[in-house]
Amino acid sequence: MCGIGGEFRYDGTAPGPEAVRRMLPCLESRGPDGEGLWAEGPAALGHRRLAIIDLSDEGAQPMVDDELGLAMVFNGCVYNYRQLRTELQQAGYTFRSTSDTEVIMKAYHRWGVRCVERFYGMFAFAIVERETGTLVLGRDRLGIKPLYYAETAGGLRFASTLPALLAAGGVNTELDPVALHHYMTFHSVVPAPMTILRGVRKLPPATVRVITSDGRHSDTVYWEPVHARTSIMTPDEWQDALMTRLRTAVERRMVADVPVGVLLSGGLDSSLIVALLAEQGQTGLTTFSIGFESAGGESGDEFFYSDLMARRFGTTHHKIKIGADRFQPAVHDTIAAMSEPMVSHDCVAFFLLSQEVAKHIKVVQSGQGADEILAGYDWYPPLAGVPREQAAEAYARVFFDRRHAELMEQLSPEWALGTDASLEFVRSHFARPGAETALDAALRQDSTVMLVDDPVKRVDNMTMAWGLEARVPFLDHEVVELAAAMPGELKLADGGKGILKAAARGVVPDEVIDRPKGYFPVPAIRHLSGPLLDDVRDALSASAARQRGLFRKEYVTELLDAPNEARTTLGSNALWQLGLLELWLQRIGV
Repeated sequence: MCGIGGEFRYDGTAPGPEAVRRMLPCLESRGPDGEGLWAEGPAALGHRRLAIIDLSDEGAQPMVDDELGLAMVFNGCVYNYRQLRTELQQAGYTFRSTSDTEVIMKAYHRWGVRCVERFYGMFAFAIVERETGTLVLGRDRLGIKPLYYAETAGGLRFASTLPALLAAGGVNTELDPVALHHYMTFHSVVPAPMTILRGVRKLPPATVRVITSDGRHSDTVYWEPVHARTSIMTPDEWQDALMTRLRTAVERRMVADVPVGVLLSGGLDSSLIVALLAEQGQTGLTTFSIGFESAGGESGDEFFYSDLMARRFGTTHHKIKIGADRFQPAVHDTIAAMSEPMVSHDCVAFFLLSQEVAKHIKVVQSGQGADEILAGYDWYPPLAGVPREQAAEAYARVFFDRRHAELMEQLSPEWALGTDASLEFVRSHFARPGAETALDAALRQDSTVMLVDDPVKRVDNMTMAWGLEARVPFLDHEVVELAAAMPGELKLADGGKGILKAAARGVVPDEVIDRPKGYFPVPAIRHLSGPLLDDVRDALSASAARQRGLFRKEYVTELLDAPNEARTTLGSNALWQLGLLELWLQRIGV
């Protein structure tokens, strides 16, 4: 797990390494253990290292192989690298390190862009073919690891974070009005390749892009889960298959040359990870949970359930309690850690949790993804039985923060769009083949779009702000493929995630399985008051906000007069959504 950056020229000039060097301080938190820079011909590569596998200097990056004529930087982990290494050795390749980085490089040399189909893991990489002057960019199937890029005159730059690209300079920082529409409608999700800034794009998940020396490029999309009934099994057989794949997934994610812990929220998903690791004989497991002060009548912790799990499985458990004195400053530090504005209130929770966890450990497993692949959210049941041709509209009713007509009354006229860009995106995505029902279409979109640019991005940004690697076994692609093939009624049963709840019986305590569904509780953002409300008010009235003029004055005034009344469809604080966007834009200097 690291931070990567680079520049590639296709105008015949050599990149000066200065731009890449300017990126590296922005990537330091992602890789506090070392730094590297390499430049040759049309390419310059930069790297900040978080040493997880092969802690020696042989695992350092950028990694260059003179014999193969390749150079590369890589962020992430390929969990089956040892098996691939053995296969490559049998094919005649020799290795100087024990790193997964070198395995990726030699796998590319042997199998070309299709090498990614052999990788089990999370990754973003850049490989330079030194002889041909070709750049290859790749991203994992579920987009767990980020990769941003910006076009320049005669070339492009890429990095693990958006702020790193801004630090390199020369980026068009105008806001993208379509991306703004998505941010306000699609629960802050801005689908790839867009970002909120016109000049910064992101490589879509499950994509390998090859860019030749003359600037032409071609994309290979190598994976998408098929939401169709490809197997006929009984409910018990589906449960057994799910548990088998989950056991493999959590075992894969223990691969490391350092200890691996678990972020234990007290919910079913993270609790099951702990139980499966204990079942496999993992002892001395370290677990972590976080809690906040209550506010607005909402509890700020779920310690009862995480304590229960820690006692049951004998983990070394750390309960992290956050008071108001730490919360306020952390909000601004959390915003600074965002590559894109993310409205979800639990960003601050993950940021503070990661800060504490990183004092003890470098790698954790986390439960993200189960709800999106196994229908755990309350917007899925209303889609059951909806005719396929009505699926997009039905989804918009239950998920969109606000509808197009309402948004047009809230945005200033110069930022209004004549078409409902977000609904058009959903319609286009839902219309693609490979999803049989309205529920299938929604789960496919949520697992390949919403999940990538909300929960997964949130966890990556907040953990890597403290040099902490988070691994997500529910997003093992074999688990996702199995979940996609399951009948919808098994997923919707028992209030959502029914098949997971049934499969977990006897493995996880019933108290955890049968508890009401919880969310990472951060009451102070759901109920704005005090200094945080003042900060939001100041951001929305700042000169930069007035000059930008995103929102109608009367709408902003209405929200500020009643800061905790207006809620989005999913219950987020509408004022926080506006304030977060302005706080982020002002933080990055736009």
